[in-house]
Order: sequence, then C-alpha cells, then structure tokens
Amino acid sequence: MKIRTGFGYDVHQLREGLPFWLGGIQVPHTHGALGHSDADVLIHVICDALLGAANLRDIGFHFPDTDAQYKGIDSKRLLREVARLLKEKGYQISNIDSTVCLEAPKVNPHIPEMQRVLAEVMGIAEDDISIKATTTEKLGFVGRREGVAAYAAVLIVQP
Repeated sequence: MKIRTGFGYDVHQLREGLPFWLGGIQVPHTHGALGHSDADVLIHVICDALLGAANLRDIGFHFPDTDAQYKGIDSKRLLREVARLLKEKGYQISNIDSTVCLEAPKVNPHIPEMQRVLAEVMGIAEDDISIKATTTEKLGFVGRREGVAAYAAVLIVQP
C-alpha cells in the first residue's frame, strides 16, 4: 500500500458586499472573499493538498485564473474534479485536516454543514474531514479583517 501526505495553504482578500463561500456553503457575512472563482479558500487548500499528495501539481495548474471558464466557478466543481483525478490515479482519500484563520464571522456553527457538503462532493465520510477555526488574535491581515487564510493536510492511500 502506498501512503502519501499533502499540504495546502491559501489566502484571499475580504471585500464588503461579496458573498462569502467557505467549505462549499455560503456563510452569512458583510464581507466575502475576492477571487477568480467563488474564492472558497477552504476548498482551495483541500484541492492543493490533495493534488500535492498525488504529485499532480496545484490548483492553479489545473484551473488557471487566466482561463475565463473558471471565472466565478463554484469551487465544489473544482474539488469534484480533483477527487476524480485522484481516483483515476488509483488513490483514495483517507482523511483531511484543515484550519481556517478568520476573525469574523464565527466558523464553528457552520462546520457540520461544511463537512456534509465536502464529503458528498468527494465521496468520502463526513468524519474523514476535520475543519477547525481560529483567529489570529487581531494580528496581521487576518486580524485586521482584510483577509482569510486556510491550511489543510491530507492523507491519501493507493491500495
């Protein structure tokens, strides 16, 4: 059995009046993330971690922000494609551990729904997806509420 790990990191600016997509759901907030797609930072780090674990480059390679077909795209579609690419290479997703860094809004109340949505998209169990949230104690761009950051570590296996 082949076992591989992957790591992802991403940041997005926050702007007033944009929808805030996180973990495949729209979270009510006055500010949303700015990006070429729907700017779902959590899905983006999961994609990058999975692609990296399988040595399939990164999200920008597969879904470049210079390609108009990805403008405003639902990031769940990107994640579904990444899961398909892994399956094509014979990998199974064992588990995902992620952290969202954000001062507001509170993420914890939305975690169960995010786990449900992400599990459905990837075809894995909800309890294989860990989502944690933290602030940066008002330090840096996250602390000043200028942006959101996320990290993910994954384990994939090839039986």
